[in-house]
Amino acid sequence: MSLPSTRSYLIRALHEWCCDHGFTPYITVVADEWARVPREFVRDGHIVLNIDYEATNRLNIGNEDISFQARFGGVPRDILIPVGNVVAIYARENGHGMAFEYEKSSPAQNDAQETDQKMSLDRGSDAVAPKLTSHEGRNGDDGHDDDGAPLPPSGRPKLQRIK
Repeated sequence: MSLPSTRSYLIRALHEWCCDHGFTPYITVVADEWARVPREFVRDGHIVLNIDYEATNRLNIGNEDISFQARFGGVPRDILIPVGNVVAIYARENGHGMAFEYEKSSPAQNDAQETDQKMSLDRGSDAVAPKLTSHEGRNGDDGHDDDGAPLPPSGRPKLQRIK
């Protein structure tokens, strides 16, 4: 039996580190056919998501996937991301974080994940994510600050690649 991936543990640890120190945790995700993300915010096959507790509702960073609800343009959306699709997690404010190799999910993995998640991601729920305070009410990052100005190079992630 092979050991489970350390990726989900590292993502949880860096998320906790960001939150404990007042930083905003962002993840960069490969938006393939298995990632349930708002396609209108995907750029070059990737989407950057704010996974701070104040930007998400029902955030769950599990061993196989990350799920939460967030507002995009004021509309609550259910997000489901296979952990293998997360290629970076970093603090928005200083860019410190970690990068990962993309691990393509298999259809069998995602069928099981989707079945497990259906009840927890019920669209009929009364729970709604709090309104986002950055990026003018959307969760995707376009490389600009809240006023639309480009982020300086120091605002870009400083990442280590993990294989």
